[in-house]
Amino acid sequence: MKIPSPGESITEVELATWLVENGEYVERDQPIAEIESDKATLELPAEESGAITLLVEEGETVEVGHVVCKIDTSVKGEAKKSGSVDGSESERASESAVKEDVKGAEPKVEVAANATPLAKEMMAKNEIAPSKVNGTGSQGRITKSDVVAYMTAGVSGESTQGWGGSRESRTEKMSNLRKKISERLVGVKNETAMLTTFNEVDMKPIMDLRKQYKEKFKETHGVGLGFMSFFTKAVTEALRLFPAVNAMIDGKEIIYHDYADIGIAVSSPKGLMVPVIRNAERMGLHEIEAEIKNLAVKARNGKITIDEMTGGTFTITNGGVFGSMLSTPIINPPQSAILGMHNIVERPVAVDGKVEIRPVMYVALSYDHRIIDGRESVGFLYKIKEMLEDPTKLIFGGKEPAEVLLGL
Repeated sequence: MKIPSPGESITEVELATWLVENGEYVERDQPIAEIESDKATLELPAEESGAITLLVEEGETVEVGHVVCKIDTSVKGEAKKSGSVDGSESERASESAVKEDVKGAEPKVEVAANATPLAKEMMAKNEIAPSKVNGTGSQGRITKSDVVAYMTAGVSGESTQGWGGSRESRTEKMSNLRKKISERLVGVKNETAMLTTFNEVDMKPIMDLRKQYKEKFKETHGVGLGFMSFFTKAVTEALRLFPAVNAMIDGKEIIYHDYADIGIAVSSPKGLMVPVIRNAERMGLHEIEAEIKNLAVKARNGKITIDEMTGGTFTITNGGVFGSMLSTPIINPPQSAILGMHNIVERPVAVDGKVEIRPVMYVALSYDHRIIDGRESVGFLYKIKEMLEDPTKLIFGGKEPAEVLLGL
């Protein structure tokens, strides 16, 4: 089998992880390896069924078209089941995503337990007795998540020695994806005139709307009603009013877009990825929610394609899911602006001359001052604030009821 081309202009990739062992029987279309380009981590499926011979080491950089394994199709057998007992895809994806954390570690103790291979390896490395871990998998099997939950639960009554620093250190090769992210971020700081403007949003109207309609929304559309769809919809309307924020510089020219392809920054086990929602300006909230869920799952499971992460005109990043109160997000080149969402905190605010406690989110817009003026950046962010604090304004100036906005 040869390394396929992940996309245009990509000439080499790194074989990050083999998902099978040398000599193992594999079935056609079974994922056998994860490969990393400078844009994404992708799975490599087996082209035929048979016994596999691995020809390339993990971590090795190979050119597109290079032979990385051979499959003897004359061999008949049955592929091993990986992951949890039920072989669920989510467990397999989760285990492979953290495999790099324990890969190559020498177990310090033997672990005999009803546990997944990765959970056993993690317990051995960290000298955790299986009897201390509560297994939540099928038939009480201990999974990686169970071990992580135990390790992050805090200091138990049996030990007061903290997390046990050993004074040791380790060196790991930087992945192609991480190297590319580093280069792009440094490039943005050096090549753009980046500024950030801030505002705050009273989230009570959105939260009240969600509380009132979330059950009916999910029953009608089959997806949950989250904050991201409101922000995405508000962004597309604001981009219509401030087209420079949706534009980008190409040499000595400015390219304006008559559409809104919105990138949603997603934290994956391999690093930050930004899948793109195409023509978000045409979508209703339920369509945006469904597409965000679809792309986020793909990104976190390593199944996102290069095409699904290229060509965005504007990006939204939500540091609030990690507890961030305020930040200055970095522009995703060649775009000219990025919106940062943050956590929602109850704060005292003045409402009609009285102090009330309201759920408030700070928002930030980083923009390239070469193409976007202060008036446009401040006006853009204020328009988003205005629409979120009065959600009916998301539909033609508030002339339609909330049910139309929600597609109910």
